[in-house]
Amino acid sequence: MTAPAAPGGSPALHGLTVRWSLADAPEGTAAALASYVEETSHARFTEMAGLRFKVWRMRDGEWFEGCYVFESDAARDAFQTQFTATAAEAPGSRIVGAPPVLVEPCQVPAVAEGAAGFVATSRLV
Repeated sequence: MTAPAAPGGSPALHGLTVRWSLADAPEGTAAALASYVEETSHARFTEMAGLRFKVWRMRDGEWFEGCYVFESDAARDAFQTQFTATAAEAPGSRIVGAPPVLVEPCQVPAVAEGAAGFVATSRLV
């Protein structure tokens, strides 16, 4: 499915941010999250229908988040509805010890690939 064109003729990108606070998370949570992404989560989202890409971001002791970009509002809305219904039991919530503090849809106006190229990998650190 091709997304409707955004101004300028490029495909519209439909984002979703899911963020957990790590402020009160137990010691070792960042390492546990990195292992979870490497061993389980990355494979779950690789080739997921309707998903253009996902990026996992983290600031140890501050926050952990998934940044999703979908091909359409419908794909994003379906994922958000399904995720929100079970967010408190999601693997990230179990590891952190709390549900997400933010589940927020957004628009992604542009994506640029630098000269070094894009690297799809399950663990960079």
